[in-house]
Amino acid sequence: MAPTLNGEVDIVIPTIRSLNFLEDWRPFFEPYHLIIIQDGDPTKEIKVPEGFDYELYNRNDINRILGPKANCISFKDGACRCFGFLVSKKKFIYTVDDDCFVAKDPSGKEIDALAKHLENLTKPSTPYYFNTLYDPYREGADFVRGYPFSLRAGVPTAVSHGLWLNIPDYDAPTQLVKPLDRNTSVGSNRYVDAVLTIPKGTLYPMCAMNLAFNRELIGAAMYFGIMGDGQPLGRYDDMWAGWCTKVVCDHLGYGVKTGLPYLWHSKASNPFVNLKKEYNGLFWQEEMIPFFQSVILPKKCTNAQECYLELAKQAKEKLGPVDPYFNNLADAMVTWIEAWEEFNAPAKVKNGTA
Repeated sequence: MAPTLNGEVDIVIPTIRSLNFLEDWRPFFEPYHLIIIQDGDPTKEIKVPEGFDYELYNRNDINRILGPKANCISFKDGACRCFGFLVSKKKFIYTVDDDCFVAKDPSGKEIDALAKHLENLTKPSTPYYFNTLYDPYREGADFVRGYPFSLRAGVPTAVSHGLWLNIPDYDAPTQLVKPLDRNTSVGSNRYVDAVLTIPKGTLYPMCAMNLAFNRELIGAAMYFGIMGDGQPLGRYDDMWAGWCTKVVCDHLGYGVKTGLPYLWHSKASNPFVNLKKEYNGLFWQEEMIPFFQSVILPKKCTNAQECYLELAKQAKEKLGPVDPYFNNLADAMVTWIEAWEEFNAPAKVKNGTA
């Protein structure tokens, strides 16, 4: 497993409630710094169990810190978590939802999800040629016969996408037709003990409830858009960020892994509420996904910020005709990068010393 990189990791948690769920995670999270983003009513008191090192931001803080740029941070939506990505100064981010708990593997051992994510992020990815033993850098695995030696060094891993036991991550229509579906590790073959690199050119539906990434490599593109309150779309925030970051990773030569680790997703959200949030997205995704599949970023884009601004430009050109919402989203993407560059400006050099 990866070493405890507690000086290089922030855990970002969006919430509307007191964080008693942290007691379940205490053995694994207590060494790390937490950034808590309080969504909804900023006057509500959010209680955090004693012993955790944390900072807490509510909507008033976001408005005060970002000023006019605060409109790029969603309200009453899980997308508010990206404010935590903005204010963090750490190399790695792990974000987890407050209805998620420590899972157990089929042997009954508790899973240290964060440690596994750090292992994924600190080992290379193989997006250019698929290894049929999945992650060749995992202990006990290797490259199979026929794998090009020139590609075995791999590329840096930018994103580690974990999975969930118990409640699946379904859209509202699937929730309605499969209300009793559960994914369990005990007595089931649905716990898949594998990590794989998603191939270059392949998109995937990213879920933010169990997600880690290298902020230095891809943080500027890990923006969850404007969703939720006042917007015609919700529950596509993490998927939008996933499509954007995958396109940027493919262009810059970074890898995205999915699979282990699992956590325990404890409750299903209301499918009728979800359907209202997702309704437009169920149609618009048939335009959004082909857009991302066809995006070509110019060679002059050499970092995540430049790639993301180009994505914003192309999204306005290609998706703006679908609905005016996408023009507003593209503008918010630009505002996000402006805010990112303010918070992540390189140190000024004076007399040759930073």
